[in-house]
Amino acid sequence: MTEAHISPDTAMMVGELAFNNSMLASAIILVVTFVGIFTEEIHHIHRTKVAMIGAAAMVICGQLMGFYNPEGALHAIDWNVVLLLGAMMTIVAIMIPTGGFEAIAYTIAKLSKGRQFLLMVMLGTAVTGLSLLLDNVTTVVIFGPLIVLICKALRVSPVPYLLAAALLSDTGGVATLVGDPPNLMIGSAADIDFNTFFYHMGGIVFAAWIGTLFALRFLFNKEMSVKAKTAKFETGNLITDKYTWFASIGVLLMMVVLFIMHNALHWEAWVVAAFGLTVLMGLTHTAHPDERLAEVELALLLFFVALFVVVGGVEHSQFLMWIGQFIQPFVEEDLLMACIVLMWASAFLSAAIDNIPFTAAMIPIILGMEAQGITVTPLWWALALGVGMGGNGSHLGSTANVFIVTLSERIAKKEGDPSLRITPMEWFKHGTPVMILTLIIASIVMITFFPFYNGPLHQ
Repeated sequence: MTEAHISPDTAMMVGELAFNNSMLASAIILVVTFVGIFTEEIHHIHRTKVAMIGAAAMVICGQLMGFYNPEGALHAIDWNVVLLLGAMMTIVAIMIPTGGFEAIAYTIAKLSKGRQFLLMVMLGTAVTGLSLLLDNVTTVVIFGPLIVLICKALRVSPVPYLLAAALLSDTGGVATLVGDPPNLMIGSAADIDFNTFFYHMGGIVFAAWIGTLFALRFLFNKEMSVKAKTAKFETGNLITDKYTWFASIGVLLMMVVLFIMHNALHWEAWVVAAFGLTVLMGLTHTAHPDERLAEVELALLLFFVALFVVVGGVEHSQFLMWIGQFIQPFVEEDLLMACIVLMWASAFLSAAIDNIPFTAAMIPIILGMEAQGITVTPLWWALALGVGMGGNGSHLGSTANVFIVTLSERIAKKEGDPSLRITPMEWFKHGTPVMILTLIIASIVMITFFPFYNGPLHQ
């Protein structure tokens, strides 16, 4: 367990908790903050600002009522998640200007020879491959604009490909510890290392990923049946800085090895990312760090910090443990059914709201049950699958989805063609069936191999 998620009162018996004013106050702040985050499209206040206001309110209220303080807020922040994301964002910022990603995308387009489904499979595979190591938000930020350029050259609608990129990155990212922000949060809270996470999630996610491809072929059957116009894609001179590109690839491969070995090295995941960034900065010493660091999404990192502070206050008030006492009997009675229910409930809630705040709220509840001696190992896997697959259910289900929708709106406005916009209904027609299919696949695999998922995390 990490100190970031465990309050000093975790050891208290959940059954002895009674609802009090501290719980009420923290719950109100949590609900108001989450509602503010989820309704960003209505009031147009950035979710980072909403989270910061909520964090400030939680610290002040907690100090006045005696259940929280600035020191507790500092300990509530999971720096492993924040530092890992920050380091990976900086590495990507170094790689993007080299032109290497453009070369990959255009090579794929050239090899597809106008066959649309083949192009979707190849682009989807590239997006998923990147999502295993880079978080899915970063992956779609890289590939989204490239997909638009390719589709424009082929004179086909970018909508199926943009949707496929988001859906496949959401699905594929569930497989690894660093592939999706909720995974980082779960892994850090439950002390799950890179190998253990991939060992348990790799197979089940691969099955869901194959299911997603077949679903996309069926859902976009009309669009995929038409052969695209032929277009010439010159890939020879796209990589403008070969030294930096290949140095970055080498560093990423080194990091994969270190991620695999990080448990034996007693390195947290963020240490591996920071070490890789340091090596890459050294290899590209001629580039000024200010130029790279300016590309880091500080707003997203600050959102995480504020969110951890908010949830930390709710945890310290013991409100989440109070909720846990109602869930605990169900988990003790039928753990497998509890896992399936958690997976599906997490998915639908993550489809309705962003999966990051939901994950942050669920982690202390599961930790509270574990403190009572309850076996919660399969609940971690169910939560990771639920929030990951559930992200596909709506355009607000994950940050990657929001970016893709925003990109499509920008294209539709620029081209004056409303059909290029991915509307909430468009996403519902394609994303929701994919979410349900992947949940069915994940449920079947978990039921079939439940003893495997119920095994100890650490031998």
